[in-house]
Formats: sequence, structure tokens, C-alpha cells
Amino acid sequence: MWAKINQFPLFHLIRHKSIQNFIFLIIIQASNVLISLISMPLLVTSLGVDQFGLVNLALSIIILANILVGFGYNLSAPREVALLHRDKKALSFVFSRVISGKFSMALLAAILIIIGVFGFGLFQEYQLILVYSLLLLFSEATLPLWFFQGMEKMKLVSISNVFSKLLYLLGLVLFIHRPDQAKWVNFLLGSTGLAINILLLVYIHISLKIFFQYPKIGQIWKSLLDNFQFFLSNLASHISTNGGLIILSFFAAAETLGMFSLAERISMVLRLIPSLIIQAIFPNTSRLFQSDKPRFYRFLRRVYRWTLVLGIIGSMTVFALAPYIIHLLARSTFEESVQYMRILAFIPFFACLNIPNVMIILVKGQKNLMFRSSWLMALYMVPACWVLTHIYGGMGLCFGLLSTEIAVLLICTFINFMKNKLEISTFWKLKGNLIESEA
Repeated sequence: MWAKINQFPLFHLIRHKSIQNFIFLIIIQASNVLISLISMPLLVTSLGVDQFGLVNLALSIIILANILVGFGYNLSAPREVALLHRDKKALSFVFSRVISGKFSMALLAAILIIIGVFGFGLFQEYQLILVYSLLLLFSEATLPLWFFQGMEKMKLVSISNVFSKLLYLLGLVLFIHRPDQAKWVNFLLGSTGLAINILLLVYIHISLKIFFQYPKIGQIWKSLLDNFQFFLSNLASHISTNGGLIILSFFAAAETLGMFSLAERISMVLRLIPSLIIQAIFPNTSRLFQSDKPRFYRFLRRVYRWTLVLGIIGSMTVFALAPYIIHLLARSTFEESVQYMRILAFIPFFACLNIPNVMIILVKGQKNLMFRSSWLMALYMVPACWVLTHIYGGMGLCFGLLSTEIAVLLICTFINFMKNKLEISTFWKLKGNLIESEA
């Protein structure tokens, strides 16, 4: 009977490591989303819309700083681990180098924020909230998601993430009841994540026989230099996709920030779909591109078709159910948030359209092209969103963010046709004689 079950195509599909990677990444993000959805009504009720907006603004600053902490390792480290997964000595070196590099960047980011708060008096309205949020930097530094992703063993890290988020939710229920407790919200998120991450690092050492070796400063410096373009690319991408709330803070009151945060969170959840798919298939596509290009193109086309289906279904669902979603999250009707959400709902679909462009650049290791496209995207987003927000407020920002996704799609397509014409033409079957026809 088991042999018959093995013959079902769906069973083979589920057993594919890239599919499993995607499923476990979805579990991680789904737990984040679910806890976020559960916590939002609690926080809005306990803190009020204004303090809720400030907590999210502080979180936006920390997430931006986490780009410095990650320093592009989310793009380079999984590929290294995937290619060296059978060599324990080499893996130990990579593991030690990445952890040391990320921790150094977390320390640097924390120092810069503290200097900004106490030395220059920045972030006036939410200084205390931001300082208590610094623990999130070290939670990011110790998160070994990149390692499990490269090893294509995502089960444990996904379960651990769910557990840490449940601890965070329990902390909110037990300790957050008044507006003056807003400073503890992000602190709880960081402390629960850090505790679980330390346990994961212990597991990697004991069970997988990966040893931490104190790398030399020169090795860490070289690692950072090698990832510098990936870091700049991640920074630009983050500014373009997540900088809207920061731009809005220059033109709107805390209450409006809270309204926009409600809508943006749902949009950003769906925006994760293309990012998660890229992360999930990256190790496998890297190997296929080197060893079997026809299979690479067939695999990427199948992934692309299903991603577009998921993207349009998600966008249309959010557009239709926006009033009910806002009411569920805030336990009140905020028409302004509903209008924001209906515009932002289509951002994920346009992001899905860009998956082939991004994958071709990544598998070819073209850090310079990733850097170029990301910064062209940021150079469009910041002035466009700034002007539209200044003139039209939150609605202008929504249209600015939507137009940014269209702009980056055009930018990446143009760059690929200029620099990777063979690969992009083959993917779209503009040169059908270059590869085998699909089965």
C-alpha cells in the first residue's frame, strides 16, 4: 500500500526538498502572521491606536537596522551551506564566520541607535520604546534560519519559531495592559526570539556536530566585504518595500500611523509570498543551474505559474474582504484603513511577476546587478512616495508603493535583457532551440 501511495504525483511533490523548504518557511511566516493578527487587537485595545503606531514605528526602525545585522548573509550563506552540506569542517567555518559577522553588526547597529537617541536626541516620540527594542537586533543575529535553509532541514527551526511566538503572545497577555507599557512590546518579542535561537545554536553544535571556531578579525572583515553588495541590495529593497511608514511619520499624526499600520501589515504578509518562494527554491535552483539548465528552466516556470495563481488569489481576497479584516483586527471600523488596504492589496501580485528576473540574477551570482536594480528601485520609491505622501497623505503613499513594484519589475526586466539576454529569453521561450522543450 505504501508503494502505491509513493506513486501519487502529489506525494512526490510534497517530498521535494524545495517544496518542503517552502512549506516550512510558510509555517514560520504563518505563525508570525497569526500571532500578529491575534496580538493586534490586544495591543490596540491595551495601548490605544497612537501608542500602537509608535510601537510599529520603532519596530520599523529596528527592522531597517536588521538589514545591517543580516548584511546580505540571507542571500549568500544558504548557497554556501547548500554547496558544502557534506563537509562538516567547512560548514563549521562558514557557521562561525556568519554568526560572528552578524553579531558584530548587531553590536554596531545598537551603538549607532543609542548614539542617535542619547547623543543627537533623535526619535523623540518613541525613544524609550526604541531602546527597549534593541534586543531584536541580537535575536536576528543569532537566528540560524540561513543554516537550516541551506541544509534543507527547516522542520526544527519552523517549530522553534512557532514556540517563540507563542511565548511572546503569552507575555503580551500577562504583562501588557496599559499605554505606558508600550516599551515592553518589542522587548518581549526580542527576548523570546533570542532565547529560542540560543537553543537552536546549541542543537546545531551537539546534534549536527558543527563547532564554533573563533574566526580572525581579518576573516570576518573579508566576509563582510564579500557580502557588501548583497547588504546594499537588501538595504535598498527594504527601504523600497518597508520604508513607507517612516516616510508617513514625517507628514501624519500617530493615529494615522496606526491606521496605515493596520493595512500595511496585511499587505506585507502577502508580500512575503514571492520572497519565501525565492528563499525556498534558491538552494535547488543554484544546483540545477550549474548541473542541468533544462531542468532549471522547467522548474522555474512551474514555480512561476503557481506563484502567480497564489498572488492574484491573495490580492483579490484581501481587496474584497478589507472591511471585515480591519474590523477583525481593530475591533472597530476604520474606513481610512480599509481604503489603504484595498490599494496595498495588489502589491504582492506585482512582486510575484518579478520572480524569474530575481532568480536568474541570484543563481548567476550577479551581486552587481542585484545592487543596481535594488538601488534604482529605492531611488524611484523615496522621491515618488515622499511627493505623493506630501500631497495626498496616506492614500498618496499607497499609490507610491504600488507604483514602486511596477517600476522595479520594469527595471529588472530591462537589466536582464541587457545582461542576461540568453537566460531570460530561454525562460520565456523566445529562443526555443536553446533548451529542450518541456515535457
